[in-house]
Amino acid sequence: MKKVNTLILAFLCLLTLNLSANNGTSPLTADFVTGNPEITSINAISFGPEGILFIGDSKSAMVAAIDTKDNVAAEAPKSVKMAKVDEQIATLLGTTANEITIQDMAVNPISKMIYFAVHHSNGTPVLLKTNGETIEHVPLSEVSHSKIDLSNPIDAEKKDRRGNSMRVSAISDINYFEGKVMVSGLSNEEFASTFRSIPFPFKAEQMHSSLEIYHAAHGKYETHAPIKAFLPVNMDGKANLVAAYTCTPLVVFPMTNLKPGEHTTGQTVAELGNWNVPLDIIQMEKEGKAYLLMANSSRAVMKISIDEVANFSDSLTEKVAERSGTAGIDFINLPFVNVQQLDKLSDSQFIMLQRKGNGDLDLLTQNNRWL
Repeated sequence: MKKVNTLILAFLCLLTLNLSANNGTSPLTADFVTGNPEITSINAISFGPEGILFIGDSKSAMVAAIDTKDNVAAEAPKSVKMAKVDEQIATLLGTTANEITIQDMAVNPISKMIYFAVHHSNGTPVLLKTNGETIEHVPLSEVSHSKIDLSNPIDAEKKDRRGNSMRVSAISDINYFEGKVMVSGLSNEEFASTFRSIPFPFKAEQMHSSLEIYHAAHGKYETHAPIKAFLPVNMDGKANLVAAYTCTPLVVFPMTNLKPGEHTTGQTVAELGNWNVPLDIIQMEKEGKAYLLMANSSRAVMKISIDEVANFSDSLTEKVAERSGTAGIDFINLPFVNVQQLDKLSDSQFIMLQRKGNGDLDLLTQNNRWL
């Protein structure tokens, strides 16, 4: 009888697994609900596993995980070249290009489709994606999703010294890394610059650390400017957060130093020039060597050797002498200017949203020969 019961139990377990597979359920989406996640802004997007898209919503001070169902594996196209992307998006939305802002771009690593976070001038957030050579709307009114509110975000009414709302910086960048959603931005803490690590699937807990850096262009330690773009990077077998700030210090935080409720000071490994905002950072490899590529608001795309970052044992603690001067590790300016969005498409390709000399905003690929 015991043997029979064991066989029955094994059969039931196998049946349950098969039903789960057929129903498309996953431990990552088991707690998702279908409906409207009520997203009020899309400030940053990033993909996790299984085609799950994480959306950072600064206005609502929350992170939403969207099951895009876009999880059929595909090879990256040999090349992508789409002209006047802003005009295509505007036409789709029934408006003009000057009425929209492309907030972020992310490649689905499974399907290789390219997603865009867009804001209309009337405040409406929109999610779109490529489908071949066309762009289509991704409805968010009835989707499988999960979401979590940020703990103690920067107050919605708080303004900077110029009178601009600081709430837009509640979430400045977002990435998924080793089972956690990582979020940079501002909180209401005394030291406002905050890094959050939120276990996924979402529960109640979220870890947040306040950050301090030495800003070599400003010549002082700072705690109130948010990380603008970051990337989790393994160096010498250890996980690190490589972060870029406005004006443009590059800073390393060992993940082991980012502890719940604690304040930590990063290692400033470079000053890359002021009057500039970092927009995106990706990692590419060639012939066993790893590099960071960083898009910027006022400078060309920069190539930085990860080995040089790892081997830089010092930390900048003195102001750069020359206006717009640089210091620390070396970098190379690649011949790509006015790159507004950047992401990895495959092991050998990256994709750029670039404003060309004729004024067109084009989506196009480059490859790792530039490395």
